[in-house]
Amino acid sequence: MTIQRTRHLRAFDFLRLLAFAVVTTCCSSPPLYGQSQPRVIEVLADHDSRYKIAGQKQPVIAVKAGEPITLRITANKAKSRNRDGSIHGFTLLRAKDRQPVDGWDLLLKPGTQEFALTAPSEAGEYLVICTVICSHDHEQMNMKFLVEP
Repeated sequence: MTIQRTRHLRAFDFLRLLAFAVVTTCCSSPPLYGQSQPRVIEVLADHDSRYKIAGQKQPVIAVKAGEPITLRITANKAKSRNRDGSIHGFTLLRAKDRQPVDGWDLLLKPGTQEFALTAPSEAGEYLVICTVICSHDHEQMNMKFLVEP
């Protein structure tokens, strides 16, 4: 192969790579101006039948009303499990009447799962409870969930 042809091929490969970079950068769908990615909230549903959040002695989730969030929940093996393989649950109840919030009844299988959710639109205090009987301490598996206006 001649030197000139080798240069031509290298230039062609460079241009092809550049075109690919431009297309993937310009044509992917970034968030619209003024929009942000949902906040990620990490929760541990632990083997001792407790919800835990890093840096919090008593775990509390605080969100804005209607805020889009991503719950990243890691569930560690419990003493028992449901027939479907879930080892913990994560259900949101309104504190004032203990009624479940639509779309917030999550079954947790071992490992880490992510859930894209929208915070309730009604400000107030809520309660997260486990709905899978995970151990003899199952009744203690709960935490506060605050929705701010």
